[in-house]
Amino acid sequence: MTAALMIIALNSCDSQNNIAPEKVTSLLQSTEFTFMAEKANPTSYDVVNVLNSLPNSSASNILNLDYGYTVEIKKDEIKVDLPYFGTMYTPNFDSEKNSFRFTSKDFKINKTAGKKGSTVYTILTKDQQNINNIILEVYKNGKAYLSIRANDRQSISYDGYIMANKKVKK
Repeated sequence: MTAALMIIALNSCDSQNNIAPEKVTSLLQSTEFTFMAEKANPTSYDVVNVLNSLPNSSASNILNLDYGYTVEIKKDEIKVDLPYFGTMYTPNFDSEKNSFRFTSKDFKINKTAGKKGSTVYTILTKDQQNINNIILEVYKNGKAYLSIRANDRQSISYDGYIMANKKVKK
C-alpha cells in the first residue's frame, strides 16, 4: 500500500510543471519562450557505465539537472546554456567551451506538427561551427524534449518544459 502512495506522490510532483494548454499555444505561436531542462539523457556508453558504477545508482542513463539550464528562444537570438555529458571528439582546454554555452543571432527555425498534437521546432544555427541542429518537441501540457546534434561530440537529449521568457528589467 505504501508503494502505491509513493508512486502517486511522485507523479503529482512531476506534474507540477504542466502549464495550461492555452498558455502553451500562446507561447508556441509567439515563437519566443524558454526551454528549461530538468534531465539530461547522454548517449555515451562510457558515461552510462560511470553512472552505473556509482554507489546507490539506478540502471538508467538519465541525469537530474539543477534548475537554470535553458535554451531561450527570441525572434533575433537563441541563447543556449546546457551541460554536456558524453564523448567529445575535439575537447577544449577551456572547460566552459565543453558544455553547450553559446548565443546564435543567425539561425533558421522550421516549425512542424508532431505526433499527438505536439509541435516540433528544428533550429539550424548558421553562426555556430559545430552545431548541426537543435530539435525541440513541445507537447500540449508544456513538457518538452530537446536534442542537440554536433560535429565535435556525440548527440545528447534533454527533458524539460517550456515557460515564458524572463522580462529584462531596464
